[in-house]
Amino acid sequence: MIINCPFCSIDEDKTRIIEEKERIVVILSSPSLMPGHILVIPKRHIEKISELNPDERADLFDTAIEYHKKIIERFSKGCDMRQHYRPFLAQSDVKVDHVHIHLLPRENEDELYQKSMQFERDMWQRPDEIELQKFVELFGK
Repeated sequence: MIINCPFCSIDEDKTRIIEEKERIVVILSSPSLMPGHILVIPKRHIEKISELNPDERADLFDTAIEYHKKIIERFSKGCDMRQHYRPFLAQSDVKVDHVHIHLLPRENEDELYQKSMQFERDMWQRPDEIELQKFVELFGK
């Protein structure tokens, strides 16, 4: 357990825990971006998704897919799945240095869309030839 990690000592009273498995815990996010926002978290403290061992990786993604499906079947028409790694930001109430997956229930033009995502349309661009060549070489074999 890492002393300053809120996920390593999550919810001692078990009030936010939705499900606890051998290597994974599923919790209601607090703070949350919208009602039903949940987090799927490996119990072992790691910061990068690439540090997951094969069993943790399988459990994390299997559980995220399980809850993604539950959100769509029981609660909402859509669901975003996100995982961030941003070491350039300090840990805070909204950024924790412990790998986790966000599951966000979504509806057409919901509050998250209205407040921020509608502005993404102007940011999407097709890569030009120089960018294509650069990243094909960078990430290629």
